[in-house]
Amino acid sequence: MSDAPVHLAYDRGTVVVTGGPDGFAPSDLPGVLFDPRTMAHRAQGRHYRAIVEQLIREKKPYEDAARGWPAEQTGWKLNAERTPRDYQLAAAAAWSKTRRGVVVMPTGTGKTFASFLCIERVGRPTLVVTPKIDLMVQWAGELERAFGVPVGMVGAGVFEYKPLTVTTYDSAYIHLERWANRYGLVIFDECHHLPGMSFMEAAHAALAPFRLGLTATPERTDGADALLPELVGPIVYRLDINDVAGEFLAPYEARRVYIDLTPEEEERYRLCREEYRRFVAERNISMSGPDGFRRFLFEAGKTPEGLKAIRAYREQRRIVQAASGKFALLEDLLKKHASDRTLIFTADNATVYRIARQYLIPAMTNQTKPKERKAILAKFHAGEYTAVVTCQVLNEGVDVPAAGVGIVLGGTGSATENVQRLGRILRKHGDKQAVLYEVIARGTAEEYVSDRRRQHRAFQ
Repeated sequence: MSDAPVHLAYDRGTVVVTGGPDGFAPSDLPGVLFDPRTMAHRAQGRHYRAIVEQLIREKKPYEDAARGWPAEQTGWKLNAERTPRDYQLAAAAAWSKTRRGVVVMPTGTGKTFASFLCIERVGRPTLVVTPKIDLMVQWAGELERAFGVPVGMVGAGVFEYKPLTVTTYDSAYIHLERWANRYGLVIFDECHHLPGMSFMEAAHAALAPFRLGLTATPERTDGADALLPELVGPIVYRLDINDVAGEFLAPYEARRVYIDLTPEEEERYRLCREEYRRFVAERNISMSGPDGFRRFLFEAGKTPEGLKAIRAYREQRRIVQAASGKFALLEDLLKKHASDRTLIFTADNATVYRIARQYLIPAMTNQTKPKERKAILAKFHAGEYTAVVTCQVLNEGVDVPAAGVGIVLGGTGSATENVQRLGRILRKHGDKQAVLYEVIARGTAEEYVSDRRRQHRAFQ
């Protein structure tokens, strides 16, 4: 009888299984399937840990040529400049029990530092995946300061893999074959992005046995957060804004402020909404479902009546987003908070640029170059700018500790987006009292949208 060991090899984001003793069936291992294209048994990289654990449990000899990181510990140690808070230690301890899972903590409470504790404990080459270039650069700088070792970056024209590397979700997906077997720990920052169709391929391909997800808002409107346990692990620690506001975060209040449309705006809004709703009703389209809006666009694109319905839908949204009463109220709030640092959030770039021109306020959109963003935020923090207007660029991740006032003029019905925007103004900075104004056009669909996005403990 043959006692040949099972052989594990790496191939383009997969683990190839060959060899083994007499009677061994590779397909009995977790996730392993027969690939008729190459006449070999293979599994997605994410099954690597379960495969090895089963081989060890069943005492089957194996040769591991799949793992591309060294067996010895990295020895990285955090510098002693910063003392962990109790909840950061609790988060790291909860994650360390299985070294897989999601840590949920509000913006400003130090999720990043909690992840540093996990990196130190694991002692394996680590890849951090972030949603944006700004965050990639921010993470790289903080890692270098924390561990005193060179940090690689992959993205925005930089291509340098090191034992400790930061990249973006886009770059991780594009280059997954090159890194998927090189890191024992992968950290997915703002991991609510991970269930996206292309982004999740990075989690599927990675061999990393240790995985950490970080987010303040794991829930997704499409329900895809249900995939997180499979991709990175279950929620192992959760801290809510209400638990730390006033102690580790600035105390805050969230106020809803209503404005009325002018008679002309109200009539125009009513006519546009009737036309759009009539088309939806005639086609029996449920706009509350996850695919409702997609179906509306599909059906509307077929006929002249449908195209009119699309124009009516866009116009009724524009009326609400750019209502004259919102601009009048914005002006009053800017005067009231003239000595405070204020962030203004809108639903679209057109409104951002209108506010920027009308009130001479710096604008940050997805079209703003990284260098300009950095300069705007530096001047904002220094007090040279007292307000910044944006659409979605500042929704997550970027540090703006000086901001104490948020004004939401428009947005989606996502509770996640609303919590992210609140999080921008909650970082401790002096003795500030944070306030988030949500400006709503009375008698419009915006009232319903506001109710939806406030379905979170932070707004109760």
